[in-house]
Amino acid sequence: MSDRAHLDELLDSLLWEGYALYPYTPGATKNATPTPFGIVYPPAYGAEQSAAFDHLQLQCVLGGGDDAELSVKAVFLQATGDRHKGDAHEIVLTGAPSEEPFDFDGLRGAVSVTLIPLEDGRRRVSVRVENHTDVPPGLDRAHALRHSLLSTHVVVQAPRGRFTSPLENKDPAVAGCENANTFPVLATEADDAILGASIVLPDHPQIAPESRGSLFDGTEIEEALLLHVHTLSDAERAEIAAEDPKVAEMIERAAATTPKEIMSLHGRMEMHDKPPARIQRDDSRLPPDPREGEREAIVDGVMYRRGDKVTLRPGQGGDPYDMMLDGRTATVERIYRDTNDKVYLAVTVDGDAAQELLRDSGRYLFFFPPEVEVPA
Repeated sequence: MSDRAHLDELLDSLLWEGYALYPYTPGATKNATPTPFGIVYPPAYGAEQSAAFDHLQLQCVLGGGDDAELSVKAVFLQATGDRHKGDAHEIVLTGAPSEEPFDFDGLRGAVSVTLIPLEDGRRRVSVRVENHTDVPPGLDRAHALRHSLLSTHVVVQAPRGRFTSPLENKDPAVAGCENANTFPVLATEADDAILGASIVLPDHPQIAPESRGSLFDGTEIEEALLLHVHTLSDAERAEIAAEDPKVAEMIERAAATTPKEIMSLHGRMEMHDKPPARIQRDDSRLPPDPREGEREAIVDGVMYRRGDKVTLRPGQGGDPYDMMLDGRTATVERIYRDTNDKVYLAVTVDGDAAQELLRDSGRYLFFFPPEVEVPA
């Protein structure tokens, strides 16, 4: 599949994420209102709610490319009819600077893009998606959603350029980017496109080849949801499908999955790490209870012992929570080794109010030795 086809498929899947929380019937409370991510609320509601945005802003760093070929696409859903139903809209801008206002049956706003030159010759691309819809003050969330841009996503493309990863926070130009209500990542292998997603993703996100298609599932587990559809009665499936053709197609596709296709969703592991470094091992140092792990281990000449203090330095592409712990001091509580001789350090974070509770209950955070620093 080409980069462009892959990006279109990914964007379509993300756009409809959370559209309908199947397999609930239409009368279920969970489908009473849309439950999307990436909401751009009307200004009056955003001013009243500290956690609500009336805009989306994406900034990224571009090297090379032709300004005239730069393109921006913003997609979102607009609530229609009762309950969860919605229509998709797309705004496309070519070149920069440029701006495109829109009005879809009273849902008004604008998409704009500007370029900011940087000292090193690169440029900062700045995209804003704004909701200009007038609404009275005091709306509750359900009514505000009817005047909002739902599941808002942005794609920035520069066919002859190359974007710097938005996750490269050690690059001063990237660190200076101000993003709001979106999570930008590199979207193509050529690094000539940025995806501003409504959920946290890694660079170069991909849809698993085992996936049976979009389920509007709010990031729930696909295998479990497919099994749930198979337990529905014919009457329940008909009730769910009757309200929306898009949901009807999804239910029909899910119900047609074979046992083999469902089993393929049960799990897959891919090894991307380099072969582990040669690790010195002394089984005489193992504690009596193997569940407690090892007392100490040497990895690449560095000694790690239970009770040691280390500084956490998680690498790029890790769990977002791990990244928030960068620079924090932690205590090594356990040292484990897998069947491939790879060492795992189980730690608790110093200064965490729940450190003692997590230690007593065995609720540790796990880091590899290269992800921590041992004080000299």
